Amino acid sequence: MSKKPVVIYGVTGYTGRLVAEYLREYKLPFIAAGRDAKRIKEVLDKVPGIENAEYEIAEVEHTTAALTKLFKGAQVVCNMVGPFMKYGPEAVEASLAAGCHYTDTNGEQNWMLHAEKEWGAKFAAKNLLLSPGIAQMYTTGEIAANLCLETPGLDTLDILVLWRGFPTYASTQTIFSILTADFFYLDQNQYKQWPATAKAEVAVPGQHENAMALPWGGTAHPVWFKNDPRVSNVKAMGGVFDRTVMEGVVQITAVVEEKIKPLPKAEAEKALSDMAASLQSGMPPRENPRINTTVDSVHASGPLGHAHCVIHGNCNYKQTGLLQAFAAYHLIQAPPKRYGFASGCQAFGHRELLGVLQSFGLVSEPKLTVDAPSVRRG
Repeated sequence: MSKKPVVIYGVTGYTGRLVAEYLREYKLPFIAAGRDAKRIKEVLDKVPGIENAEYEIAEVEHTTAALTKLFKGAQVVCNMVGPFMKYGPEAVEASLAAGCHYTDTNGEQNWMLHAEKEWGAKFAAKNLLLSPGIAQMYTTGEIAANLCLETPGLDTLDILVLWRGFPTYASTQTIFSILTADFFYLDQNQYKQWPATAKAEVAVPGQHENAMALPWGGTAHPVWFKNDPRVSNVKAMGGVFDRTVMEGVVQITAVVEEKIKPLPKAEAEKALSDMAASLQSGMPPRENPRINTTVDSVHASGPLGHAHCVIHGNCNYKQTGLLQAFAAYHLIQAPPKRYGFASGCQAFGHRELLGVLQSFGLVSEPKLTVDAPSVRRG
């Protein structure tokens, strides 16, 4: 049974240690959990300022029973163990059984759809939050979308998320895991499947050079806005600024379609995992805010109006770590705005999350331009 209010499950990964760092900033006690206690200690000893944090280390098997036992007594579980479609069910089931709110950092649209269907109502019935996908790749763009939607009459979202850097080992594993899944955009409030090889040349705010973007597994945005009465259409694309990396993903996607998708599930998973590990098996250096920049751009349109919001930021993994830590900090003190399956903005408010990111110097003031009849009349 946990004696701390928060459990970080999977703390030894790149993002997990950032969540620990920001929980220290919030002076929030936590359990650092994973499969190897010695490895957890080695990792946490390198977290800046960790000597001032209040935490315990817990070694735990990845089973629902073992995780339930560990989670009992806590209030929030921040799950970092992915790919989530493969490893997430045990952590969600354990959180539900232990009576904990659940968040994760996943980048898998199929996991989002599965989690909503399987556990959304169950969490809501217990007044618990189920919020997979609280991460820069989704939440910062969701903030920009909601700023646009403050203008009435806009029902179509065109979302672009780009960042400079290279995915971590866990992110690379996730990217490869979603290549065998179907992924969707929202068209007149119905899911429509992206072509597996879809890509686009996109105009990047703030620079003359275009970039290549991919549907990136569909992203969470169509799922979050599926039941939003303001929104009918959502397309989201993203990736990294490095074109060679993006071209490599396109090439790998073609190989997956031709050679890996036809394999039995277990063989396909192993082949994808091996390919991912061959590209990224180590730990990237700590992010540099001068180098690791982010751009979230959202065009929102309707029959008679348009809005465009751009949020420039830095250190996308730090943004993710902070958003996770704030979610836990909020849930310890106050209920979310919505129980059950909900996004970060739906649970905590988009302007509240924007303020958090700005207060830590991770995003700039959004650049919002609006052309709508209601605004012109005002």
